[in-house]
Amino acid sequence: MNLINFTGVSMVLNYIWIFFFGVAFLIALGKLIFLGDTGVFSAIVASTFESSKTGFEISLGLTGVLTLWMGIMKIGERGGAVKILSWLINPFFRRLFPELPPNSPAYGSIMMNIAANMLGLDNAATPMGLKAMQQMQEVNPHPGKASNAQIMFLVLNTSGLTIIPVSIMVYRAQLGAVNPADIFIPILLATYVSTLVGLIAVAVYQRINLLNRVVLAYLLGGSLIVGGVIAYFSGLDKESITLVSSVASNVILFSIIVAFIGLGAWKRINVYDAFIDGAKEGFSVAVKIIPYLVAILVAIGVFRAAGAMDLLMDGLRWVCERCGLDADFIPALPTALMKPLSGSGARGLMIDTMTTFGADSFAGRLACAFQGATDTTFYIIAVYFGAVGIKNTRYAVPCGLIADLAGIIAAIVICYIFFA
Repeated sequence: MNLINFTGVSMVLNYIWIFFFGVAFLIALGKLIFLGDTGVFSAIVASTFESSKTGFEISLGLTGVLTLWMGIMKIGERGGAVKILSWLINPFFRRLFPELPPNSPAYGSIMMNIAANMLGLDNAATPMGLKAMQQMQEVNPHPGKASNAQIMFLVLNTSGLTIIPVSIMVYRAQLGAVNPADIFIPILLATYVSTLVGLIAVAVYQRINLLNRVVLAYLLGGSLIVGGVIAYFSGLDKESITLVSSVASNVILFSIIVAFIGLGAWKRINVYDAFIDGAKEGFSVAVKIIPYLVAILVAIGVFRAAGAMDLLMDGLRWVCERCGLDADFIPALPTALMKPLSGSGARGLMIDTMTTFGADSFAGRLACAFQGATDTTFYIIAVYFGAVGIKNTRYAVPCGLIADLAGIIAAIVICYIFFA
């Protein structure tokens, strides 16, 4: 069942890849025949070489930074950071899964999965997520149909709540961002909005009492913090926003690093060995992504060289202008549209946006916010439901897409506050 669903997800990217090449060929052929553009095919072929070179160079450059952060994350994992986060969110999450038995082992797996996701520990999060799905399936009265608990769990995953967007900061560093961490706070705010809206959407379907004192305390507490941050930054001028955001982001991130190291030392683990083990994983990840990154960047390069991307952007810009909206966000929009379908596709479009417009441009930063605001909805649903043989996903997809839309809108609004 896992193989079937992984294949299904792979086929989505397969169709996207074919679409990019097919549309590029048809538009280029039209330009050659009807406009006499004899250079369009030369530009397309040249883009394949340039994009493949760019993909390899980016992947190679990622090695050092990714190695560093994977090492830091391994220290946090072994030092107990995941368990601490699980303990902090336990009272809240127990009330979001009222149909699970009070002593269900699924609670522990759910907490560990969410906590690992919040820290960006994908390698630790996925196994715990699959285990949680299997444990919830054991008490599912209708094995072929998603239970309420499983849907809530899936939507919380697809909303992509992440405290430390390591991979995005790594790409920004590689592509020349002056301050790779300046997107940290905007992503944190956008992903919180996405998660909150997704949670509320599922709670409405399941008639979960969000006015429960514990639930309300968590939701209001988090919302007040987020609202306060947005209100504070809204009252600053652009230069002050840049300065305060940069200082706060870097202070928070370095404090987390120090906290992880301190926690590991307090737990008496070998912090250095933990870092080396994580760093080895980071190196292997950087090498493994080369073919995937080259494949998607070449497809996007062909699509752009043929003029298809310009046609798409011009069409979207025309619609926005007719609606009286500012169109500065349009160049980053392809990343948002791709994210629910393909994580690697969205990553490629994010990199393409930063490469084309600059890592520190508004479009480049917004593309990063789109990438970090939500997760890959269809991929997660296919893998997690496929692991336990569920075919009837009920309202999981609509709620996941509602969360995605909220994250996209939030990212646009927040980036206008921070970077416009």
